[in-house]
Amino acid sequence: MTIENTAKAKKTAIDFVAGDYVVYPAHGVGKVEGIETQTISGVDVTLYTISFEQDRMRLKLPVSKIRSSGLRKLSSGDRLKEALTTLKGRSRIKRTMWSRRAQEYETKINSGDPVSIAEVLRDLRRDEDKGEQSYSERQIYQAALERLAREVAAIEDIDEKSATERLEDVLKNVS
Repeated sequence: MTIENTAKAKKTAIDFVAGDYVVYPAHGVGKVEGIETQTISGVDVTLYTISFEQDRMRLKLPVSKIRSSGLRKLSSGDRLKEALTTLKGRSRIKRTMWSRRAQEYETKINSGDPVSIAEVLRDLRRDEDKGEQSYSERQIYQAALERLAREVAAIEDIDEKSATERLEDVLKNVS
């Protein structure tokens, strides 16, 4: 085996085991149920089976597609601290049309990056004295809050409700 072949073999090596929590960018935190091999069109394909309890969904992802799909382990404690620091910052709302901002927010949420999701929460947070949010603002805010809370809950081994309350407390204490 040459060095290049060894490097390719390492790239397709199995990174996760049953019971691991992972983040799939488009769906958030899921749990690896297992690894199986199926024959598809005469080719043996090794697949991860990942369940997303909140969405009542099960995903089968080929091991060879892990990198391109963005599947990753839970964030480190440092990355979580960075996200919480981002929540405490000042909102940076661009003066562009709402439809363009909404698209950018959705892209950030679907990136699966906790700091990007925290930016969405920070920017869409509204104090009571600033008036009501529009329906679409509330929907995007809620999606970002749920996505980040699920990851915080998995990292800190707490329930999602407690994680949501913790995030909302951080947002409320921003001056």
